Amino acid sequence: MRGSESAPVFPPKPPSEKLLCTIAHNFCRDMNPTAFEEAGCAVCGQSAILEELTPLRDLTFPLDILEGDGVTQMERGFNDHEEAQEIEGPVVDLACDSVCVECEEHLSKGVVPPLALANGFWIGPIPEVLQGLSFAEKLLVARIRHNRCLVRVSSGRAKMTGNVIMFSNPILKVYKELPPSRAELEDVLAFIFTGPVQPTPDDFARTPMLVRRNKVADALAWLKINHRDYCDLVISEEHLRSYDLAGVPVVVDYKRTELDDGNKLPSELSVHDSENDEGTEIGPCPFTVHGLAALDHLMTEEKTLGIGHSAQPESMYDNPQAYPQMFPWLFSYGMGGFENENIVGRISEESHKRKLLLYHDKRFQTDVYFPIVAFNHAQMKSSSTSSFLVAKHAKFPDIADRLLGLNLPVLSSISERMIEGEIVKPVTQDENLCAMKFGH
Repeated sequence: MRGSESAPVFPPKPPSEKLLCTIAHNFCRDMNPTAFEEAGCAVCGQSAILEELTPLRDLTFPLDILEGDGVTQMERGFNDHEEAQEIEGPVVDLACDSVCVECEEHLSKGVVPPLALANGFWIGPIPEVLQGLSFAEKLLVARIRHNRCLVRVSSGRAKMTGNVIMFSNPILKVYKELPPSRAELEDVLAFIFTGPVQPTPDDFARTPMLVRRNKVADALAWLKINHRDYCDLVISEEHLRSYDLAGVPVVVDYKRTELDDGNKLPSELSVHDSENDEGTEIGPCPFTVHGLAALDHLMTEEKTLGIGHSAQPESMYDNPQAYPQMFPWLFSYGMGGFENENIVGRISEESHKRKLLLYHDKRFQTDVYFPIVAFNHAQMKSSSTSSFLVAKHAKFPDIADRLLGLNLPVLSSISERMIEGEIVKPVTQDENLCAMKFGH
């Protein structure tokens, strides 16, 4: 120990009264609900901590700059045949009564915040008719089909749980009439039920595969009147009548398990698991959506799902209305899609998705498969947009042969050295060939 340092005193002295008061004060401050509870900003719609929000009534400047044309829409009733009307006044979320720090700072300078709902990000509230849709019902009301699904529900002694494996498809199919026929639904949706006994109607009612015909009909009728992409939709009464009033719309593949096996997959078991069953005993069974598990399923299982193709396939690239048609229960009015024409300024799709996931009513966070679909599409776009080669038609064969002839380990080594800032001087023939490519 250095001489300038004194040995610590043990046991330490009791804390002073001042220190105790400071500790108690800081604890009360940090545990105050305003320090961690969240609410929505009426201007941008995103969640913020309560202590970072200012009530709208306390603002000293008007909100007239938030007024805009073509970015909002009033709800129309089933018997309303008039044209859709916009919401008058500033474009704000009527469910919120405060404004966040960033939006307040912009507004105080007379500038519309970049992420304000008035800048083309308004999506509107979710009507009651679109709330509470089951997983299968959502597939029936979505106008764009973008994936295929395998649903597995497992029943143990009393508990039930489910998993959904999803196979994303970059080619989007647009439906001209909804709901799709039961035959077409079976091409993109499979259902496996495992348990010690055959599932009963009560069991089916608890699964995410439950379809209520009247619920689907009401949802489609509302969307046709209010969603801008559903106005030309044909609601097929024939297809609707083919579904039961309440039931599972596809063939159920039942696999019997022993009573003592539980409802967990062997691959999911840990040496520390104390229970063989998971899930709930009453009410809707919980279920999770998996994307990465799809590859493992294809490698280990025999069951696969067919991929249908539309006569006019829809691309997910540069398509502002793709997500509003994929998720009409989230984008109820068909507005607020990525890169839509009403957005003022530039915002990347990644940033827009982040904004939606922070939306104050948590609709995007709690949706069972919006986050994974958004992530999958980002991966597919990244892998494709990062691998384009531009070349003249006559020179393409020669360029392709030279690229295929490169020494990949040498190319990787040169790339890593250049990333670290090194000036690479080629020495060997392989290094010379690789360096020529970087020069192009």
